[in-house]
Amino acid sequence: MRKNDVYFFERPAWVRTYSACVGKKEGEGPLGKCFDVVAGDDRFGQETWEQAERTMVQTSLNGAIQKARLQPGEIGCILGGDLLNQCVSTSYTVRDMGTRFFGLYGACSTMAESLILGAALVAGGMEDRVLCTASSHFCSAERQYRYPLQYGGQRTPTAQWTATASGSVLLTARQEGGRVAVTRAMAGRIFDPGVTDAANMGAAMAQAAFETLRGYFATTGEDPAAYDLIVTGDLAAVGRDVVLELAREEGIDFQGRYTDCGLLLYDREAQDVHAGGSGCGCSAAVLCGSILPDLERGRLRRVLFCGTGALLSPLTTSQGESIPGICHLVCLEVI
Repeated sequence: MRKNDVYFFERPAWVRTYSACVGKKEGEGPLGKCFDVVAGDDRFGQETWEQAERTMVQTSLNGAIQKARLQPGEIGCILGGDLLNQCVSTSYTVRDMGTRFFGLYGACSTMAESLILGAALVAGGMEDRVLCTASSHFCSAERQYRYPLQYGGQRTPTAQWTATASGSVLLTARQEGGRVAVTRAMAGRIFDPGVTDAANMGAAMAQAAFETLRGYFATTGEDPAAYDLIVTGDLAAVGRDVVLELAREEGIDFQGRYTDCGLLLYDREAQDVHAGGSGCGCSAAVLCGSILPDLERGRLRRVLFCGTGALLSPLTTSQGESIPGICHLVCLEVI
């Protein structure tokens, strides 16, 4: 059922398993012990950064499948994407699995986007099992969006660090052991506040995040106190502060329940990440490494997972275009 922009799933989509694979820097952060696999070398034993990212995606996908004691052929379809052109990290990985595939691109909102569409497929009876995934790799993304790593360009204080990480979640139409379900979702609308600085993506995405949250609370009649955690990904410090300021102006009190995946993944004082983390893999890894386990263990009961994406490309940036932002919301509950 849909009311305004919010989907209410009469049949929830159940989270059966999940898995996260991250790079060395991410493993050294505050959540380092939470991830299934932490690489000792960000090349993952491969010759190129792009091949390394595929290995990382394969590791998280296989982790979720193996935890469920399934074979790839028992998965209905895979939904996911990454930051590289044509989502090649994900599509090249799934190519070898022989599974039906929906390639998605929502920038850093890709994990939330895949969960919404995956939940719709299983709740609507089209699929029994759907695997949702998202990834990013610092080195492959830098090569595509900015400069070769050898260039060593100066990073501004508003810049974010693209996470080397991948997360995968297996959704099922029936409860098969897990306690957590996707019960609601909200598809985002694009908002463009006119930011043209590609090194300030948090500011570009913040309005979209706030508009999605405001619209969700207006539709449901709830307020932030109804949730244990409200998390965006990835606005980092700059975008997080903008959301809080917009909320104060509208009289919305997050009551200490709101944070951002880009701030959870790294220690900004001890690690050189400037404003915080970003990239499709950042929120995916935080979700699979920290949020879902805390829901399973009862530390959390209701969470709003809000994926935020900066919908730019190297070409639009070079042409001086502004950066549109989007935010997709997923409600995760212990049932």
